[in-house]
Amino acid sequence: MSLFALGAMAIGLIYKSLPILRTYPLFELLSNIEWSPMRGQFGFKSFILSSIYVTLLSIAIAVPISLLTALFLTQQKSPYLKKIIFPVLDILAGIPSVVYGLWGILIIVPWISDNFGPRFVEYTSGYSLMAGGVVLSVMISPLLVSLFIELFSTVPQALKDASTSLGATRWQTARKVILRKTCPGIIASIVLAVSKAFGETLAVLMVCGNMVGLPHSIFDSVYPLPALIANNYGEMLSLPIYESALMFAALILFVIILVFNAISRIVLDRVEKRFML
Repeated sequence: MSLFALGAMAIGLIYKSLPILRTYPLFELLSNIEWSPMRGQFGFKSFILSSIYVTLLSIAIAVPISLLTALFLTQQKSPYLKKIIFPVLDILAGIPSVVYGLWGILIIVPWISDNFGPRFVEYTSGYSLMAGGVVLSVMISPLLVSLFIELFSTVPQALKDASTSLGATRWQTARKVILRKTCPGIIASIVLAVSKAFGETLAVLMVCGNMVGLPHSIFDSVYPLPALIANNYGEMLSLPIYESALMFAALILFVIILVFNAISRIVLDRVEKRFML
């Protein structure tokens, strides 16, 4: 059923994308930056790169923090602390994305425009790649922390005790034993977080600025693919090929996530073989 659903999605998106693919060359659609549907210009390059940049920035922020948090919680023997942290993680994971978006508008965007941004650039509105990356990293951190905790909890206590008996510190045990033993699972968890971050729509739409163009710094506005679809789908009726362009944007999003997961699966298999030797 899962394979059937995946195939049905692919066939539907390809079918809906055929009109624009017959009108414009594929290379032109993917390499052009201009986006003006009323003038017949459909360039997806800036949307694709914006999605990639926001996702990579959020992962770069979230993964180190989540790893260290999970290591601390699994190595910390205090049950009282765990009773506080675990429910908080569950609450954060269940908060709707629109709430994260509002939090980004009220807190992150003013902080970037008034405090952080002026240290590096002359002007920034705050609605930027940086804001999107920060909000998205906060959204995926509870997921990553929960997955990492489950992974680290599976490491046999005998391995930790053996490392400690050889004179290793807690950090050395965590780095040489726990992280090494769970490396394949860490990669799989990051892949899951990337897939979730790449398709996130509402929160990113609210804080990224949604301006077409290539960002020159993390303080410039960006326009990810999910935001393009969400913002413009209601306007497509005035121009028939507009619908096909938006369906093609969804197809690009679908293919990128599919390819990324396939490549990650290959890398994960190689890592698992390496760590099993």
